[in-house]
Amino acid sequence: MIKVAIIGATGYTARESIEILLRHSLAEITYLTALPDECAPVTDIFPSLRGRIDLPMEPLDMDILTNKADVALCCLPHRVSMGFVPRLLAAGLKVIDFSADYRLHDPDLYQRVYMTHHTDRDTISEAAFGLPELFRSAIKSARLVANPGCYPTAAALALAPLLKEQLIACDDIVVNAISGVTGAGRKAALAFHFPEMNENIFGYAVGEHRHMPEIEQILTDFTGRKTKVLFQPHVAGFDRGIYESVYCHPLEKISDDMLLQLYHDFYAGEPFVRVLAKPPAVKDVAFTNFCDIFPTQARGKMMVFSAIDNLIKGAAGQAVQNMNLICGFEETMGLL
Repeated sequence: MIKVAIIGATGYTARESIEILLRHSLAEITYLTALPDECAPVTDIFPSLRGRIDLPMEPLDMDILTNKADVALCCLPHRVSMGFVPRLLAAGLKVIDFSADYRLHDPDLYQRVYMTHHTDRDTISEAAFGLPELFRSAIKSARLVANPGCYPTAAALALAPLLKEQLIACDDIVVNAISGVTGAGRKAALAFHFPEMNENIFGYAVGEHRHMPEIEQILTDFTGRKTKVLFQPHVAGFDRGIYESVYCHPLEKISDDMLLQLYHDFYAGEPFVRVLAKPPAVKDVAFTNFCDIFPTQARGKMMVFSAIDNLIKGAAGQAVQNMNLICGFEETMGLL
């Protein structure tokens, strides 16, 4: 049995992590932390947890944490997490970090994308990128895992088979993505207020979304070939889920049956990737750790449709999947 702390436990991804860990037979939640003005019994923050967990949310105390936990799920925001991760590692904990602070290899690129100086440059190089389907061996031996972004997870899983087999051009890829409102987090903002968001959809961060370099890095690292992606996100008036339509330029002809078989072969044995014979739907992956994928072709282009739950496979579920790997557990524990 391992003891798990959740650092920054008041957000949506923390709540989902708690839900998953309560089903985990070899993990026990022992410590929940929050900012002093947010501290309260966890059931006051998340009433749905009443009768299932009875812990307070407390200000982080490293002395208490060291005695209470083996693993920390760090659910702090970008730019904040890097101030805490070194202390968690120094205390001897294994860390799954939900922020972007350890995802990008290049701290100068991080500074350009997130508009802040990285204060823990020495640790970046040791972080394993937490996409198990592509980087499982590196994750198993890591003490720090950078949990991927939700958009990059869906995009990378959609594109990896085609790029690995060199079936598409590396510099002519368009990823068109739609996210539910929970992708914006729990903090109130006018654009995501119900009257603004209900029955609505709009694009944002045109041509400059911070997940674009992350997607490119994942695919470049996995294939060994520099990959360029035009990524355009949208947010729509539903709670949870991500739907991505990916468009690629083929380098050789392949039948539809062979294309589908390529994906079946590539993801054979992967417990959380389901290759479909038709486009996926967000409702079919909601509240699960699955990524549903459908590859096809039309008008001289290859297309891949990819759907995940942004809070589960895009965050908390993938974090527990990574935790299982670094702790030597069955990868699916708590997730199926």
